Amino acid sequence: MGWVPAMRAVGYRTAATVTRGAQRYAGLNSSSRPVTVSMAPSWGRWAGGARACSSGLVSATKFRNIAVVAHVDHGKTTLVDSLFRSSLGAKEQEKLGERAMDTGDLEMERGITILSKVTALQVEGEDGERITLNIVDTPGHADFGGEVERILSMVDLVCLLVDATEGPMPQTKFVLKKALHCESQPKALVIINKVDRPSARLSEVEDDVFSLFEELGASDSQLDYETIYASGRDGWSTEEVPDENEYAELAEKVGMAPLIKAVLRSTPPPLVRSYEDEPRFSMLVTMIESDRSVHMGDVMYTGKVLTGKAAVNSTVTVLGADGVVRGQGRLIKILSRNGLERVELQEAEAGNIVTLAGLTKGQVGDTICDSSITTPIPSIPVDPPTISMLFGPNTSPLAGKSGSKLLGRQIIDRLETEARSNVAVTVNPGPGEFVEVGGRGELQLGILIETLRREGFELSIGSPQVITRMCEETGKELEPTEEVLVDVPGTMAGLVVEKVQTRGGTLTNMVVSDLVGPDGEDVEGRARVEFLCPSRGLIGLRGELMRECRGEAVMNTVLHSYTPMANITKAVRKGAIISMADGIAKPHSLEALESRGILFIEPQKPVYNGQVVGESSVVYDVEVNPTKQKALTNFRAAGKEDFVRLAAPRQMTLEEYIGYIADDELIEVTPDAIRLRKKVLDPSARARDQRGKANKLKER
Repeated sequence: MGWVPAMRAVGYRTAATVTRGAQRYAGLNSSSRPVTVSMAPSWGRWAGGARACSSGLVSATKFRNIAVVAHVDHGKTTLVDSLFRSSLGAKEQEKLGERAMDTGDLEMERGITILSKVTALQVEGEDGERITLNIVDTPGHADFGGEVERILSMVDLVCLLVDATEGPMPQTKFVLKKALHCESQPKALVIINKVDRPSARLSEVEDDVFSLFEELGASDSQLDYETIYASGRDGWSTEEVPDENEYAELAEKVGMAPLIKAVLRSTPPPLVRSYEDEPRFSMLVTMIESDRSVHMGDVMYTGKVLTGKAAVNSTVTVLGADGVVRGQGRLIKILSRNGLERVELQEAEAGNIVTLAGLTKGQVGDTICDSSITTPIPSIPVDPPTISMLFGPNTSPLAGKSGSKLLGRQIIDRLETEARSNVAVTVNPGPGEFVEVGGRGELQLGILIETLRREGFELSIGSPQVITRMCEETGKELEPTEEVLVDVPGTMAGLVVEKVQTRGGTLTNMVVSDLVGPDGEDVEGRARVEFLCPSRGLIGLRGELMRECRGEAVMNTVLHSYTPMANITKAVRKGAIISMADGIAKPHSLEALESRGILFIEPQKPVYNGQVVGESSVVYDVEVNPTKQKALTNFRAAGKEDFVRLAAPRQMTLEEYIGYIADDELIEVTPDAIRLRKKVLDPSARARDQRGKANKLKER
């Protein structure tokens, strides 16, 4: 950095004891303020083979392993695209599209990263040596935080991406906290992205990032991070705060070279046991992939090789986290990446991130190793799930009409397969044919349900319930409490505060930004409102805020802590309009039902007895017949042949249904439809069940 010339030689940014961003913009030099200077040698200068360490470990200088982490929509995947374009040849660049790392159908449709993915670039080091730069692209949504936690053991540098306007957000805090306090303690490189936006707040964001490091208890060495300014969309980066007139020149002449140099400068080579001391192969499984274009087997296992080497066709053993041998197999292929292309290797060596094909029994957290090794590699523990739902086979009268996988055993097998590769998902037995599936939030479970739906499964889904734990010291039941951040127009901040507080939330901070238009006129600003709220109160809140704020509310959450059970008055939903007949919904009947509430169905759609076809305007359930046809007579009258004009029904997404469902209802999910139904379809049995519950409450 220009303002710390003494640090440029070793490639580190100085940790100041006062605000950093304000000093940078005030033009202060390194001698005008107290600093903490690290004189550690640059990792980027280690080259020419393995370097011995005092602990008996050596550095694998041919490899660098990094992860790009950030809050959702801060530009991780777009930044990786720009790295591809600056490092790959013309032929490889032709194959790149927008958000090249988001390869899943749901990822492309929703514009978010759901799974962590590994890629690699071949770059040139300071001394001209060839270095394999392994890059892990991670999700930014808190519900997929398990994808971030499990990859931290593979990397030696965390590239923390921060939006130049929004600054640190809840997921930024979550991933940074995990990185700073995990056992491997990877170093950090801060990348302030989207600095070319007119609303960028570089000085304030730099101060906020440094304050976040201090708040999370970063050590002095961790505070010595370097900062890079970038525009991932336009494909340029710089070590200095750029001037607005330099953007075009940076994109044309500089590109992403400063970022790549900073990464090589800041990333220590992975430390491994030397081949002479430990020639036996061992690798911790961090991801499970499936790619039939490369390997026709079941799955492939990705992770960082910790010791030794393994060649193609060598025999290895799969050890569970408890040391139990899961099986043995032969390595058919050893794969790496070059951009988006898979590259076959002849051997996997310590320090590299590789993908192994040929094994069938294994899951995330297992150890793949030489058969003589009996002790598994310890894996990083991840936070437990906070919410659970019941998954079971579809038992409605319309079951089997569109799906191909209907049996409970098929559903359980598929969910157990998912739990093998996704450490944030748990599967436990439930009542009857149901299984209890735990996850990090409504979005994660919604993505899982949508994935199963597209694979041909028909499911019945129960209402979400929070997962509690018991306090060992007091014996009290604890529930998850989340940190909530809502970004809304300033005029709607009061509405948001009211909605969250009625669900047990506590307001912790609110900042309202005043904006000025190009002609100096006042423009409506936005408010950032922060709460602490029990997870129970957040179920369905996202959809409610979107409706009440006319789509302008952006809500983000992250797990904060476990607290004693709060006395929350559950939000009373209005009653349901329930079909009392099987058949096809008729326009004539629906026209008469519009005065009873809001409808969920369209004309000519199949309905059945017990299906919820709308929301009543009163608090109790109403049973109706939506299949009644208009009576035919021989009489003619004026207006008799008028067209039926119906209001558009409320079309809810799967996540909205998850937040809307009541405890006595199920979501029916099929490949071509999502419906809401009562658990007990028969009205007489449903009435008896309700009377029984009422009597139990009276006895209490």
